[in-house]
Amino acid sequence: MPDPLRDKQIVVGVCGGIAAYKAAAFVRYLMGCGAAVRVIMTEAACAFVGPVTFQALSGHPVWTRMFSGDTEGAIRHIEWARKADAVAIVPATANTIAKLAHGIADDPISTFVLAVRCPVVVCPSMNVHMFENRTVQANIERLRQVGMHVVEPASGPLACGEEGPGRLPELETIAEGLRWALVTQDMAGERVLVTAGPTREALDPVRFLSNASSGKMGFALARTARRRGAEVVLISGPTALSDPDGVRTIHVVTAKEMLDAVMAEAAEATIVAKAAAVCDWRSREVSPHKLKKDQSDAVWAFEKTDDILETLGKQKKDGQILVGFAAETQDLNTNARTKLAQKHLDLVVANLVGKEDSGFEVDTNRVRLFYPDGREEDLPLMPKADVADALWDRIMGLRAGAEPGKSALYESGDARSAGHDP
Repeated sequence: MPDPLRDKQIVVGVCGGIAAYKAAAFVRYLMGCGAAVRVIMTEAACAFVGPVTFQALSGHPVWTRMFSGDTEGAIRHIEWARKADAVAIVPATANTIAKLAHGIADDPISTFVLAVRCPVVVCPSMNVHMFENRTVQANIERLRQVGMHVVEPASGPLACGEEGPGRLPELETIAEGLRWALVTQDMAGERVLVTAGPTREALDPVRFLSNASSGKMGFALARTARRRGAEVVLISGPTALSDPDGVRTIHVVTAKEMLDAVMAEAAEATIVAKAAAVCDWRSREVSPHKLKKDQSDAVWAFEKTDDILETLGKQKKDGQILVGFAAETQDLNTNARTKLAQKHLDLVVANLVGKEDSGFEVDTNRVRLFYPDGREEDLPLMPKADVADALWDRIMGLRAGAEPGKSALYESGDARSAGHDP
């Protein structure tokens, strides 16, 4: 599935706050994702950033006044509303939030939003005391009640010198809110547990055993499941990746820590996707001090770490779907089939590592799927986010009792990208 923002008509509403300048970067971000963007500005927003900036970035005229004297004039809010796939109010001030909450239509943004039928994403940004004001909070809750999606502001130093919640979130966080709004929530009600990344087993205070896993596949699984409406817990070993928005992320280091975290969460999970590359051995003894070069001929004694996937398979509850991953260098089919049977899995996702365009560290992957009835399915080289979406299609097909390798609900990606009421 391509980026849900690609080829979508997005209307960005810019209100009069200091964060208005960040809206220009957001428009550029959306354009880079393949979206077509139109911009509406309040009169106050024009005092912070000129409309010419947004016109140059979007390639379209910017709407700043209800009755501008041009031929589009009085029906512009209707025409733009008909064409919009989603709306993002960035930043949303207390004034505009109040108007949207109570149906007031006295400027281009508030009038336009009353006419739209597509998802609306609101990004509050203001002084911390204004944001925490009970009236503002009541208005924000009202927006949620009428079906708008609110992206919570970030916390930190504010332009006014105060500190606390009120900062406009990072652009990727806002964009993820839009993606969520554009994707059908076919995984709503699922509680998904994903593991990702490597684990580390210490040899001494500065050295450890590990592997080359970057965590990208597991993070893509967590992110796309959350977009599709699932409640997601991600348990990750050490990676350089940022925690996915809207996903409860638990950070661990060792195989034992990952085992403990997984078993604490697994009982509540309806789907477990174990994409982590857990270190298979650990040193029986860990040196309390850094080992010197003259000790390099020392003999190391290792012991096996716990097999988390096998433990999950033995304790799998009725109705739970358990998915394993197998990164192999040879005998892919034999090893994947052995893992599928021995660990009581519903699906194995396997790939051969060592290729430049797939496997560890890179952003793309090609995998082969193995089902318990003997079927196999090859997925072509795709970005890992697309692989993740394809896997969720198959997993939801298993949930619905569809033929392995197919989805009962989604024979194509069209249904997922059609949008929904948030």
